[in-house]
Amino acid sequence: MGTAAALEKLIPVVLAFGGGVLLARRKVVPAETSKVFADYAFLFAVPCYLFGNIYASDLGALFHWRGILGYATAAALAVLGVGLAARLYGGTGARGAALRIMASVQVNTAYFAVPVFITVFGTAAPVFPVLLFQVCVLSLVVITVMEFGRPGTGGRPLRAVAASLATPLVLSCNAGIVLNLLSVPLPGPLLDGFAFVGDSASPVALFALGLHLGGLGLNLRGTTAEEAAIVAFKCLGFPLLTWAVCGGLFGVSGDWLAYLVLLAAMPTPQNLFIFAQRYEVDVDLSAALVIKSSVAALLLLPLWLQWAALV
Repeated sequence: MGTAAALEKLIPVVLAFGGGVLLARRKVVPAETSKVFADYAFLFAVPCYLFGNIYASDLGALFHWRGILGYATAAALAVLGVGLAARLYGGTGARGAALRIMASVQVNTAYFAVPVFITVFGTAAPVFPVLLFQVCVLSLVVITVMEFGRPGTGGRPLRAVAASLATPLVLSCNAGIVLNLLSVPLPGPLLDGFAFVGDSASPVALFALGLHLGGLGLNLRGTTAEEAAIVAFKCLGFPLLTWAVCGGLFGVSGDWLAYLVLLAAMPTPQNLFIFAQRYEVDVDLSAALVIKSSVAALLLLPLWLQWAALV
């Protein structure tokens, strides 16, 4: 895939994302309404898309276990490296280190990876296993560290874990897997309804992200060394580590190696900012990382797509 072909693939992504940025900057659509669009995508459209596609998928092909294990190993190595660097060089406590791990290792699946994969590959199926791993493992670790760092935690971590597992994204994935395995027939009109709503997930999620980032603005001159290091690791270091571990240690090749590396190259998730606000930890840093990693990932996507075509 040449540069021109890669850019053509990204035209719908840039249009939806850029439209949100432009309308927010010109104050045609208030930036604060991004939460409404994001909630629609996160709580309704994306779960509909995930459920319908997982229900109709070949689970044997969907869960490439060697690839998933390789990705999990790369993520574990990244967690250890970033956590150690945060404690040694950043001088942060456990909660600050957990936030930096989340920024460096977790990826924006619902608002970035899903729409990009749908646009580029015609399917977001490769995102599903990583999404489940991220929510059920990585997010739970971060939530637990954050909760234990609060005074008088008394049982909050368990409630936080339960709340994370009960999110529409996780429920829709699990419901799709269970009904698929049990071969439970669902009415065609119902599946058509899930597909109709799910088709709106990609443009709405990207538009919401554009509104959000357009409202916050981008201050490149004020970028700190720590911000630059985290964004560089998230958009370059982590995907390269994933390529080395999955391809070199676990023998993953072909499409799945490309999928996993591209997933690792996705930006820091928006909920980093939500976590930072909730637990009052490095709020300004979190907002900057969400914005700058999203811009960096978007700029680097054509290069990663060209690389993926050579795998």
